[in-house]
Amino acid sequence: MRTKSLIVKFLKTATLLFLIGNGLPGQAQKIPLQNGFAHNDYWHKRPLFDALDNGYTHIEADIFYINGEMVVAHFFPFFQGNRTLEKLYLKPLADRIKKQGNVFEGYDTPVTLMIDIKTGAEDTYRALKPLLQKYSSILSSYENGRLQKRQVTIVLSGNKPYRSIKNEKQRLAFIDEDLRDVGKDKCDANVYQMASCKYSSLLNWDGNGTMPDDERRLLCSYVTKAHSMGKKVRLWASPEKECVWKQLLSCGVDLINTDELAMLRKFLITNTSVNENINLTKKARVASL
Repeated sequence: MRTKSLIVKFLKTATLLFLIGNGLPGQAQKIPLQNGFAHNDYWHKRPLFDALDNGYTHIEADIFYINGEMVVAHFFPFFQGNRTLEKLYLKPLADRIKKQGNVFEGYDTPVTLMIDIKTGAEDTYRALKPLLQKYSSILSSYENGRLQKRQVTIVLSGNKPYRSIKNEKQRLAFIDEDLRDVGKDKCDANVYQMASCKYSSLLNWDGNGTMPDDERRLLCSYVTKAHSMGKKVRLWASPEKECVWKQLLSCGVDLINTDELAMLRKFLITNTSVNENINLTKKARVASL
């Protein structure tokens, strides 16, 4: 049995190296990273495209609802009215999907666009809904008790419109739950797709020395509970260190939050165990607006 397991791991590693070095010339960076989360993506030189070129399947954008527009910014955008959610994210994603069928060609798993709401939760969501409806053909939806997966899944964070989301029978958005509250709210993955919290609100280990056993047990317990309810786990503002990333992954954390796109990409690509679940399909779904 051990010999068989080693052979399987060898074949997976060889396949991955082939894709990186030969099978996809010049395109190795676009291997989809299921465990990568591009934090504050709009801070990069090429919002969205820097993340996609590095293979990120989870991308975050902060928005302010100002004068009828969803403006992308981390702080109040006095002079950034032209940087809108539609221009920077929704339209480019739709154009890409129309051209090649999926966000990543042949990758038949939804890419997550996390929208961190900085203005009033309910007012912003009410204004956001018509914009999402415009791109409904590419967005995962909840329709009368059924989850319909499409190429992009919208997850709302920051100021979260809990009341509206929970009461809607049809919608195009989900919520990022606070990891520390998992289990308190009995709503399932039809409402909460992810569960996140700030690294330092749960753990003190900074990556120096060995991760304390009590912190490891605590993290693993939260991860297990979240997974039992169908939610992916993310810790944001974690130390940008490989030793920390390894421990997070070993505890079952699904998404590594980073501002260092290339550094995490290299780590995930070379860590073959992380890439075992890459889902590349031969046929792609085509959506049109």
